[in-house]
Amino acid sequence: MSAALPPTEGIDPQTTGIDGLSTGDLARLLVAGQRGALDAVAAVTGDLARAIDAVASAFVNGGRVRALGAGTSGRLAVLDAAELPPTFGVDPERIDARIAGGDAALRQAVEGAEDDAAAGVAAVDGFDARDVVIGLSASGGAPYVCAALRAARANGVLTIALVNAPQSPLLAEATIGIVLATGAEPIAGSTRMKAGTAQKIALNTISTGAMIRAGKTYRNLMVDVRASNEKLRARAERLVRSIAGDVDAPTLLAQAGGRVKPAIVMARCACTFAEAEAKLAAVGGHLAAVIDPS
Repeated sequence: MSAALPPTEGIDPQTTGIDGLSTGDLARLLVAGQRGALDAVAAVTGDLARAIDAVASAFVNGGRVRALGAGTSGRLAVLDAAELPPTFGVDPERIDARIAGGDAALRQAVEGAEDDAAAGVAAVDGFDARDVVIGLSASGGAPYVCAALRAARANGVLTIALVNAPQSPLLAEATIGIVLATGAEPIAGSTRMKAGTAQKIALNTISTGAMIRAGKTYRNLMVDVRASNEKLRARAERLVRSIAGDVDAPTLLAQAGGRVKPAIVMARCACTFAEAEAKLAAVGGHLAAVIDPS
């Protein structure tokens, strides 16, 4: 392999005969290869902790967080961002994602999109020192992502890079550089496999950790869930009862506009919705600070 190629383009000697395996052995080998993705993320928890604090700080202080990537990396970024509003009740304009080639690239590859540096710059237009931009690239060399982080950093934005190749160009554009060293893929260059799995775990860790730090949970419960369907409405009622006790959860939620945290505060503190809102606002939305004061 040329020294210029990233490890993700290398050949895994354990899979050179993969096309001759029985289907059972093939499945076992592919699954076993994914263990390396978890190991790669576990090795950089210190860097992930720095990223969690940076994202949480931006969110709490009124900034925006945008993740972006090309191909698999972009699809993973969009997937993670899309799940935050219903889970944590966040404004989708505060934490979102972009994929090279636009939304059409979510379903079908847009050839050449990852090479569009100008589009990368446009994706972070208007971002400033209050904000955070996260760039994902398995090889660490996608021009769309590199240009976005370079432009963002020039405007004082804190930038985070998630790459799977050490010494990649994207790291030079990052305030916090995170290398998920997954190495060669079972199918050479197919970064939708180990590299993609590692990026997904890392994104989940950063976004979930940041939401916990921002007070969007109580213990391990999603008390800022947006009850947008029957399943989530039932979950909201269970949350109110599990934290507030044997109360009329549907009525409390109706009075609180469907929001779990103020409904719980109303029950636990015997107060009105307006009073519950004021109590939560005074502690940055952290439910524990209201109902479990030290």
